[in-house]
Order: sequence, then structure tokens, then C-alpha cells
Amino acid sequence: MGEKNGLAPPTSQLLSTETSLSDVSKHQLAFLLDNVPELVFIKDCSGRYEYMNAAALASLGFGRDYLNSRTLTIFDLASKPVAECIDKLDRRVLAGDRDIYDTEERLVGEDGTTRWYAGTRIILRDQSGAPVGLAGISREITFAKRQETMRRSHASLLEMIVKGQPLKDILTALVQEVEGLLDNVFGSVLMLDEKKLILRSGAAPSLSEAYVSTVDGVPVGPNNGSCGTAAFRRDAVYVSDTFQSPLWADYVDIAKQHGLRSCWSTPIFGNNDVLLGTFALYSRSVRMPTEMEKEIIDMATNIAGIAIDRRRAEERVHYMAHHDPLTGLSNRNLFWGQFRRVLHEAKRENRLVAITYLDLDNFKQINDIYGHAAGDDVLRAFAERITSCIRASDVAVRLGGDEFAIIFSNPIHDEAGILARLEEIRRIVQEPIAQSATALTVTCSMGTAFYPNDGKTPESLLAKADAAMYRAKRDSRDRLKGK
Repeated sequence: MGEKNGLAPPTSQLLSTETSLSDVSKHQLAFLLDNVPELVFIKDCSGRYEYMNAAALASLGFGRDYLNSRTLTIFDLASKPVAECIDKLDRRVLAGDRDIYDTEERLVGEDGTTRWYAGTRIILRDQSGAPVGLAGISREITFAKRQETMRRSHASLLEMIVKGQPLKDILTALVQEVEGLLDNVFGSVLMLDEKKLILRSGAAPSLSEAYVSTVDGVPVGPNNGSCGTAAFRRDAVYVSDTFQSPLWADYVDIAKQHGLRSCWSTPIFGNNDVLLGTFALYSRSVRMPTEMEKEIIDMATNIAGIAIDRRRAEERVHYMAHHDPLTGLSNRNLFWGQFRRVLHEAKRENRLVAITYLDLDNFKQINDIYGHAAGDDVLRAFAERITSCIRASDVAVRLGGDEFAIIFSNPIHDEAGILARLEEIRRIVQEPIAQSATALTVTCSMGTAFYPNDGKTPESLLAKADAAMYRAKRDSRDRLKGK
């Protein structure tokens, strides 16, 4: 923004009421001003318009001859919030007795619509230099302002992703950035669940909790609102009227309850075109998205895809680092941390912990006779069976090869009760395992140690359970031994 003191430049003199022009020149000047995209106007010192070009009138929704034989101010032409903003700037120019260049004006209409303009205002003077009005020229820069804000938002969101901010925070910030760029819209991110059957809520900071909870879990399908359908089609779905669209037949009541008339949903993709979820914008008016809104939606889905894909990749890496790839059980890396946590809690609460070491009997023979694929089937089945026999608070781990362990983190019985429970697990493990055309029967040897009687550290307790397991193997296998 810049300001200048002194006499108006030659253009102002040309437009001054004291300047005489031939009829031809006036016609040529009017023709010129009516064919430029900028908004041009002339006012007297009281704010009454003496001239507006076609672009200025059109921006207010009026035709070229609207000012003829009328004495109007901005309050007659625009909504009160917009008129007050423009009038305030005009008065500042006249009161300061100086021209003002390259100002930026943010105009907000009664419907909440925001528009940005860049403009220049020049004081018109008579031959003595006294102000007789002002001339102005401005152009709309809403698109450029939004593009600039988009670039800043894009950089800020990518920084959050790189710094490893929580996914919920990133998605919430993304939705809020989009809502700040546009007028009267509400954003939502839904994420595809692991089974790729339903969409779960990721972020919707401006939608009511009641609505969010209703659409949380919407199935992926051909007639499941804008989002479920977009995920099913793997393509954008723009619904201009949710009250009338057949896609919203099952959700029209909740749409009416919250006044959501239109919903535009776009699928979110990650690497290798993997579907990750949907990004949606809602409006309270019946309409389709503008080209600008579509561009912003594309930006948002791109960033959401990067954020979700990166977080899931991190989760996969973390899972692979701490779980056995064949059985899905905890591996040794995770086991020690889990065991220390369980013992710490047991010490604080003065309760019992049991650790059982399990080893399949004659597993090498299964691999030698039936092949390693059959051996893998046996290991997976064995893991599933011991997992089905323990509670959520217990921990099952594959230590390596055919060796497993179970941590009973909060046993409700005494040592005898735990041993009886392990006998039941041993019997379940013996049930035949279907493998191709063969049903294999396996057994296991188990050894158990108890905290705090048999040891107070993970290492000492596991060593005691391991020793007990080897005594069981030595005594004809398929046995359970205490320490």
C-alpha cells in the first residue's frame, strides 16, 4: 500500500469536472472504461456516484444504465457490511487529503461470502486544487489471495507431516485450512478401515458430534451418501441437493436435521492408487462446487493422502519391527518391553504374574516329511489356538522357530489354577490341524515360572520357564512342568 501527497496526477485532471472533452472523446473514454475488467468509479465528496463503468456495476449486480437519472451512494448499491467498509476507506482518503495506491480490501457480504480487491483512489480537484470528489479503480484478487493462502497452508501442513504430528491433528488442521479458504462450507475426512468395508471418522471439526457419529462407519457402496459412493466408485461424487438425491435416501433425515443441502466427496488415494478414504465438503445451499472449490478439494485430498499414507507406512514398519510376520504375534523385540511393563504393574499392585514357555514337539519331522509350507500352517494354527485361549490382558509371543511364550499378566487364580488352565491349552493344541489332504496332530511341551516366587526380572523368569520346558521334553514330551 502506498500514499502520495500533493496534486493529483494527469489522469485525475482528465477526469476532473473542470476538464472539457468533446462528445467524441467522452464517447471513446466511456467505451474504453466499459471494456476493461477493472472496476472504475467516480464519486463526489458526499459519496454520491457520478460514474461507474460496466464492470463496477456488474460486480454489484446491476446493468449499465442503472445510475442514469439517479443519485446513489454505496449504501444504495451494496449490503451494509460491504458498504460500510468501502465508505470508510473513501472517507479516509478525502479526510487525509491524499491519494492512496494499491490497497487491499476484504469485503464480507451478508451471506458470509468473502471477496478481496486491490485498488487505487485518487482525489479529483478543481482548478484551484480543492477536492471535488474521488476516482477509483480496483480489481478482484480473491483467487490470487486464496492461491497464496493455499501455498502457505500446503507448506504448513507438509511440515506437520514431516515432523510426525498426530494424524488426527494434521487432518483437523487440513479441514480448518480449507474451511478458511472457502465461504460457508464444512469439511470432513473419512478413512477406510482395514477390511476396506466401511469409512471411519478422521476429522470434522465444524460438523456436529451427532452428525459425525451417525456417518462414522458408513459402508462403502453404490448408494451410501456422497462419501460411501465416492469410495465405491473411486471417483468424485458431487451431490447438489442431499434432500432429493437417491444416493442420500438412507441419510436424508440426518441431512435435514443438520441443514446440509449439498455434499461433494472425493476419494483419497495413497501410493500405488490405494484407496485410503474420502474428503468431503458440505454446504447449506443447493449448489455444485465452483472450479475454485474443486481445485481446493484436489489440494486437500492430495495432502490427506500423503498424511494417511505416511502414517500407515510408519505403522506398518513399527508393526513389522515388533511382530512375527508369520503368526502376527509379538516378537522378541516387543516381548521384553511388554514383560517389563507387566512386572512393573504387578509389583505396584502386589499381584501374581505367570510366564509359560512352549515348544512344539517333533516339529522338525513335520518340516522334513510334509515340507516347510505345512510347517508354516502348523505354526499359524498353533498361534491362533493359544491366542484364542488367553485374555486381552495376556501376551502371546513367538520367540523364534517353534518356541512360544505366554505372559499371564493378571491371573485371577493361584499357581495351581494357572497350571490347570495351561493343561486345558495343551489339550486344545492337540486337536488335528487340517493341512491339504492330511490332518496333522501336534503336541507341545510347556514350562512355567511365577513372579515373584521364581524370579523378579524378565530374564530370570524366562530362564526358569525355559528350564522347566526342557524338563518336560526330557520326560517324554507333551508335558507341562513348573520351575
